Amino acid sequence: MGKNFKTTKLACYTAYFTMSSIFSLPPLLFATLQDMYGISYTLLGSLVLTNFCTQLLVDLIFTAFSKHFNIKKVVRVMPLLTSAGLALYAILPSVMPQFAYPGLLIGTVLFSVSAGLSEVLLSPVIAAIPSDNPQKDMSMLHSLYAFGVFTVVAISTLFLKIFGETNWMYLALFWAALPVIASVMFFCSPMPDMSESDESASIKGTKRRAVGMALCVACIFFGSCAENSMSSWISSYMENALHIDKAFGDILGMAMFAILLGLTRIAYAKYGKNIAKMLLVGMVGATVCYLIAGLSLNVIFAFVACILTGIFTAMLWPGTLIMMEENLPGIGVAAYALMAAGGDLGASFAPQLLGVVVDKVSVTQIAADLSEKFSLSPEQIGLKAGMLVTGLFPLIGMFVVVFAMRYFKKNKKEF
Repeated sequence: MGKNFKTTKLACYTAYFTMSSIFSLPPLLFATLQDMYGISYTLLGSLVLTNFCTQLLVDLIFTAFSKHFNIKKVVRVMPLLTSAGLALYAILPSVMPQFAYPGLLIGTVLFSVSAGLSEVLLSPVIAAIPSDNPQKDMSMLHSLYAFGVFTVVAISTLFLKIFGETNWMYLALFWAALPVIASVMFFCSPMPDMSESDESASIKGTKRRAVGMALCVACIFFGSCAENSMSSWISSYMENALHIDKAFGDILGMAMFAILLGLTRIAYAKYGKNIAKMLLVGMVGATVCYLIAGLSLNVIFAFVACILTGIFTAMLWPGTLIMMEENLPGIGVAAYALMAAGGDLGASFAPQLLGVVVDKVSVTQIAADLSEKFSLSPEQIGLKAGMLVTGLFPLIGMFVVVFAMRYFKKNKKEF
């Protein structure tokens, strides 16, 4: 008699939902941390960089050594690392404010290890569970992350508004407690068997599969750059570049970005078919949104462009996984780890680059001249420049997707 994996699937969904606090809570606190501890934009961007670089390291370790890990045990324990990291993130700066940044850095490293494990392992767990519609399950998994972001943003914004930004550490401790639920669910659930190596690839198709895999990694890199730059900086951008009230900007900005991200993924799970065309449309739309956000002097246009980026970037990460599964049969955990590495590389590099651009551009004479001409502050000019630079990633991604579509169509029978 086959095992019932309903609770396992629910545990994966819960883990992905609670993992959203790792990515959405820190950006909400950027302005608060800057005011309370005097942390620069570059250092704030470095926290994002540390987050995703740590994940990248975990991804690479699993890419090379996945067969040496007891994957089932790792999956069950990893939510507890999220809890520990968020707890340290909250406690260390509070008890040692003179060493606030090192404290934030330590917490970030720890919960980033858990995030890396989640990206590597939750997708193949879902893929390994018997299902009539595996694409729907994969899209649903990633949509729950988006709705988790909305939940974190809504609750966190209300908390900070009611109890004040100086009590941010209690908010972080609250989110630290929730991943324990996912860990308990995993310990009470059966785990499916997962392939740890790609044994089905023929020798003839190995080279072509390697090229195909590289194209998928490139796609997820540029897609991740587009999604995570906006999700990491939308709160600060709306508050400091558009001068929108923080609570209003977070709820109608960051939260709406997340809602559109989730709804688009659910819509694809129900109605979507051609994932390659979906990826192309996403790259084009994201490019346009970044251009509008960076160039428009109209607050409403820039505001809407930031939000709509959620629609266009929604399928760029999960969609690339689906494209990989459709075109490269017989993939294993190592392939998912490599894809996660590509995504995390984009998610670490692009937000950090945006922060550096803001700091560098805002102190130039060009920014001073433009700020006087357009009645904007040098900081606003820097933030808009950051958006324009970030728009290059989905623009390049557009061409990568087109090349990948042609490559897979041409070599379809060889894989």
